[in-house]
Amino acid sequence: MDKNIQLKKEKSKLLRVLDYVEMIGNLLPHPATLFIILSVSIVILSAIMGGMGTNVTYEAVDTTTEAIVQNTVTAQSLLSADGIRFIFTNVISNFTSFYPLGPVFTIILCVGVAEGTGFLSAGLRKIAKVTPKRFVTSMVVLLGIMSNVASSTGYVVLVPLGAIIFMSFKRHPIAGLAAAFAGVSGGWSANLLIGSNDPMFAGISTEAASILDPNYFVQPTSNWYFMVASTFVITIIATYITEKVVEPRLGEYECEERYIVEDISKEEKRGMKFGIISLLIYIFIILALIVPKNGILRNPETGGILTSPFMSSIIPIMGGVFLVPGIFYGIGSGTIKNDKDIIELMVKGIGGISSFLVLIFFAAQFVKYFDYSNIGTIISVSGARFLESTGFVGLPLIICFIILTSIINIFIAVDSAKWVLMAPIFVPMFMRIGLSPELTQVVYRIGDSCTNVIAPLMPFFALIVAFCQKYDKKVGIGTLITTMAPYSIGFLVGWTTLFIVWYIFELPLGPGSEIFLI
Repeated sequence: MDKNIQLKKEKSKLLRVLDYVEMIGNLLPHPATLFIILSVSIVILSAIMGGMGTNVTYEAVDTTTEAIVQNTVTAQSLLSADGIRFIFTNVISNFTSFYPLGPVFTIILCVGVAEGTGFLSAGLRKIAKVTPKRFVTSMVVLLGIMSNVASSTGYVVLVPLGAIIFMSFKRHPIAGLAAAFAGVSGGWSANLLIGSNDPMFAGISTEAASILDPNYFVQPTSNWYFMVASTFVITIIATYITEKVVEPRLGEYECEERYIVEDISKEEKRGMKFGIISLLIYIFIILALIVPKNGILRNPETGGILTSPFMSSIIPIMGGVFLVPGIFYGIGSGTIKNDKDIIELMVKGIGGISSFLVLIFFAAQFVKYFDYSNIGTIISVSGARFLESTGFVGLPLIICFIILTSIINIFIAVDSAKWVLMAPIFVPMFMRIGLSPELTQVVYRIGDSCTNVIAPLMPFFALIVAFCQKYDKKVGIGTLITTMAPYSIGFLVGWTTLFIVWYIFELPLGPGSEIFLI
């Protein structure tokens, strides 16, 4: 009896803490509103710093002569005559020139077709159906990670499917939900493929790096090698936690109703044949353009690939990986009957990111104000000097940055909003101490992903609670967080350890992407 009372007290303390976290998060404005407030703050701060003549001097490389020169940057007021003109005349160009807009728009057009025709859903179900029993947990987690290429598809399709898969093997459905949720949300930044998140992060990082180096460009593939390795690490960790921690804690699940993972239908099988054949042909064509030494998509001067038309067109090429099989799957399965159906699926896909478009409209204003006022440069140079003077650089600094990001993620769950907010400060600051924008981006993504599964303000968190309540009416936010907390801790430790190995051996983060600035 005393043990039960003690457990209730411990649970009540946990719930109070979670309620407090949720209350603080709910006090925050909508991310778009947050950027409006920040933009106004930058305008006011720029006027104050400009009036005080705040400036900073630093060494830089003259791009013309390649000589090291002394640059002095002074804060520019956005409330001066020139500043006000800048605000009014650049509203549209600030938005349209914001790099993440084009890549994200392009990839979502293509993914929208693959998702809308049912190609992605059918593929996930087919893989789940044919997987041997001993690999079920790993498969559910891996599919969750891989579903991130289609943005939020995994939350809606794979998480409930994870419960059904586990029940079909007479295992606890909430364990299946947890495994799928861990893969989809906790492994948000890991993948074997380039997804819709990669161009978004790279675009924001490019904008932030331009504060110090206008010519610096972060490729969408800049973190690919690390993310491929992360996929296997996250799969192993989540599998172990599911089978050794979560499932034993949940116990046996008794249900008279038998659940079976349905195989894809005859029409879907026909569609998959069309889709897979078309994908193979598409890949063959792309390889024919890059494999030969004189390939059309190679660098015409050097014959290289890292700086070539292929790398410059990686977004539309990856888009084709979804668009081509999506269209042919639709033709084969009958979900596409004419060209209008394809366009409607594209429109629906873009409709799904309408909130993102609103967000980046205001985020773009904030970033451009930050750049124009020179506040970003002043903060980054001053911050870098402070870090150098204290000796707080290298791995200790990076690990603290990962932990800081993971804590912020609990209160601001929209990954793009956080990175737009943090990148203009930390990317140039870390560049000043020799760390590449690609490194800053990857450590941000580690921290951002680790606590997704315990962030009650994450947009899909309530949906996951609802899925769990289908199998246990008593499940609430607190229950889900306590269930997912071991995953969060495991991901934070495992992912950080992987990065430490990467850092020590100075392994490339992606094609042509290094840890340190040369």
